[in-house]
Amino acid sequence: MVGAVRQLAAGEAGFEPAEPPREGTVVFWTPGGDPPDVGVPYEELTAGGETVRAVRIPVGDAVQVLTRCRGLAAEGRASASTAFWGAAATLALGLLARGRAGRLDAADEERLTALAATMPAQASPEPLLRSFLDAVADALTKGKSTFTAPPAARRTPAAEATATPAARRGHGHGHGREPEPAVSLRVDPERLRAVVQVAGPGVPGAGVARVLRRAAHVWAPAARLVDVEDPAELALSPEEAAQLLGPAAARLAAAGVAVYWPKDLVRGLTARGGVLQPQPTAGAGFLDSAALLDFRWQVALGDDDLTPAELEELVAAQRPVVRLRDRWVVVDAELVRRLRRRRPPLTPVDALAAALTGTVEVDGEPVPVTAGGALEELRARIAGPAAGGTAGRGAPKALAGTLRDYQLRGLDWLHKMTSLGLGGCLADDMGLGKTVTLIALHLRRQEEQATAGPTLVVCPASLLGNWEREVHRFAPAAAVRRFHGPGRDLAGAADGGGFVLTTYGTMRRDAEKLAAHPWGLLVADEAQHVKNPHSRTAQALRTIPSGGRVALTGTPVENNLTELWALLDWTTPGLLGTLPSFRARYARAVEDGRDARAAAHLAALVRPFMLRRRKSDPGIAPELPRKTETDRPVPLTREQVSLYEALVRELLAEIGGSSGMARRGLVMRLLTGLKQVCNHPAQFLKEPPGARLPGRSGKLALLDDLLDTVVAEGESALVFTQYVAMGRLLERHLGARGVRTAFLHGGTPVARREQLVDDFQAGGPRVFLLSLKAAGTGLNLTRAGHVIHYDRWWNPAVEDQATDRAYRIGQTRPVQVHRFVAEGTVEDRVAGMLRSKRELADAVLGSGDAALSDLCDLSDGELAELVALRRPRR
Repeated sequence: MVGAVRQLAAGEAGFEPAEPPREGTVVFWTPGGDPPDVGVPYEELTAGGETVRAVRIPVGDAVQVLTRCRGLAAEGRASASTAFWGAAATLALGLLARGRAGRLDAADEERLTALAATMPAQASPEPLLRSFLDAVADALTKGKSTFTAPPAARRTPAAEATATPAARRGHGHGHGREPEPAVSLRVDPERLRAVVQVAGPGVPGAGVARVLRRAAHVWAPAARLVDVEDPAELALSPEEAAQLLGPAAARLAAAGVAVYWPKDLVRGLTARGGVLQPQPTAGAGFLDSAALLDFRWQVALGDDDLTPAELEELVAAQRPVVRLRDRWVVVDAELVRRLRRRRPPLTPVDALAAALTGTVEVDGEPVPVTAGGALEELRARIAGPAAGGTAGRGAPKALAGTLRDYQLRGLDWLHKMTSLGLGGCLADDMGLGKTVTLIALHLRRQEEQATAGPTLVVCPASLLGNWEREVHRFAPAAAVRRFHGPGRDLAGAADGGGFVLTTYGTMRRDAEKLAAHPWGLLVADEAQHVKNPHSRTAQALRTIPSGGRVALTGTPVENNLTELWALLDWTTPGLLGTLPSFRARYARAVEDGRDARAAAHLAALVRPFMLRRRKSDPGIAPELPRKTETDRPVPLTREQVSLYEALVRELLAEIGGSSGMARRGLVMRLLTGLKQVCNHPAQFLKEPPGARLPGRSGKLALLDDLLDTVVAEGESALVFTQYVAMGRLLERHLGARGVRTAFLHGGTPVARREQLVDDFQAGGPRVFLLSLKAAGTGLNLTRAGHVIHYDRWWNPAVEDQATDRAYRIGQTRPVQVHRFVAEGTVEDRVAGMLRSKRELADAVLGSGDAALSDLCDLSDGELAELVALRRPRR
């Protein structure tokens, strides 16, 4: 037989080693077709899921055949797998010659690894190669060991795992090989030992040694048992014991060595974060406390939390298994690593943010967290449904007006937040009544606590007049004063708990003076003006202390999430962390749209501190009137004041010395000139097209603020002026600011007029500039939700006709009408006439140019009273 196989190996057939059904032999099989006659009987066996015809010879004889194959492989006269096993046989003989069988040095390990890498189509080459080396050593030294050579192709890991151990522990089948004993390791976690257990006929030492050598090949620590005469137990390091809980146990089982742990071993440990909180009642007391909150881990065994003592024992344990509550518990090394990490103490605001989102950062990683006690009570109050549910308390008694339901809900929300010592951002759409809601908040705070302190409102200069009038209208008993312009002071500002109004520019210059006064409430209106946290204005605003902070804006985020951070870090400092950490954790991930989890986390954190309502919301739209008309008072700039007063002095002197038609002409010139000054100095002075426009007109500043919000909210507006020259100035100014406009006036050809209307209705420019006479009738512009009268025609009927370009049949949304009025001027006085005596004004003023003409009949004294400039109270 040996001679026949040698002849085959010399090239007469391409046989490959295959797995035999019994040990003590090496099996050669043909990969396909009918094998040649080799003079010995063939047998059929299943290898790798395939039935093949094979011939077997003893291991010792096979080594002689295989070593010859190395040279034949180079000549193409032996298969690749037969050549591989020839190289393996040569390596085995070399190790025996040097006395290294079973005890390889580093160089031998490198050779073995390199050779294993060349094994053709094999699932686990290195363990199989080691088994072959052991078999050769046993066969040539003791004559007892066996080798199971796997098939060279189409072998699966599953087949290897099930077939190999069985063969190694298998039965002799008459070949004189003794059965291998059953060897296992029983782990004793108390002593951190692995006890060797052996079972089988006669428990021969050589058989145990063979099994342990195989175990050493797949798990290096087992090598410490190989040279022991009577191996009884193996001392384990914590790392080695941990290996026996995972992949090492599976590899040992495949090599014929089972690993046993105590039956009551459990893997039920889970960890979650926890926050320790101080004990005072939830609310302002909690947030104002100076105590820092310690972060601690909460670890549960099943459904039961471990005690602090048990937790400390777990952290101190230097082993993968500990005894807890009469059970052996597997301790994950990663869990212990996390438990040993410490987080810096949290401020109360940090703890609140963690409670709201359910996570806290530890070493840059989010960790689940739960809250209890005062912190959980505060979280429940903040995250409650006050803003979205039914309005709770009614309007303050001192409020001279009626609040809609959604305004009452907003009032309750603002009151809740400020009462807790927190701030909030009321981000309602324009026209939903943020101003009156804030006035109601001030009155409610005054009702509950007479010493609540005054409210400081910081707003754009263009809104000072509007705030003052709204306070007078809705809170007539409340004191209101402006801290703006020359001669301003705060003497008595804290008396009576009224309102103090100032501008962002004045606040920036006098922040130190404002910070020295006690404020019950600090309000930032049109808060997008401080969306850049690095600006001097935003930094100055942060220096003013108060009992509560409220941001009012219709556009909380226009460009990026840094703007959101700037608003909420002012209203509730520390809520969103530092700006760099906010950008790293939220801004980039959310803005890129690549992290839905970060977006949800941010929403959970922000939602309780920002109330955002739109006019289109189902709960709000039915409450809105279809048309809201508002006079928008604006202050004059210094340049406008100088021009106004100079014009009044000059023309009143001329009027006093004239009569008849000359006097009427001078009165017309005075009234027209004053209206142009109120519009913009450039219009009155007839400046060339390149003249500077920003910063010179209160109306223009208000228009910018208003249109910024209109565009940001995705709406459209009609802007009416009775002067074509003013329309051209607005067209140039808005174009320079990047606002797309269309302009229709009396000189616009009919075809162009129709095209402009169609483009606007179809979604073109959001701002449509129109001269009052040319566009007062005959147009359907229902796309617009806002109508702005930049200057007054002084005839309600004419203005109403212009307004009806948007507010007409086919309009599907509420329309807001804004009438600009230069406060303290002739415009202001005439607007007052129109409000208080509308019917009489219609009769007296007539229409069109006659409205101005009729004023010519006033006496010199009445005319002087009409046009005199009145300064607001500082």
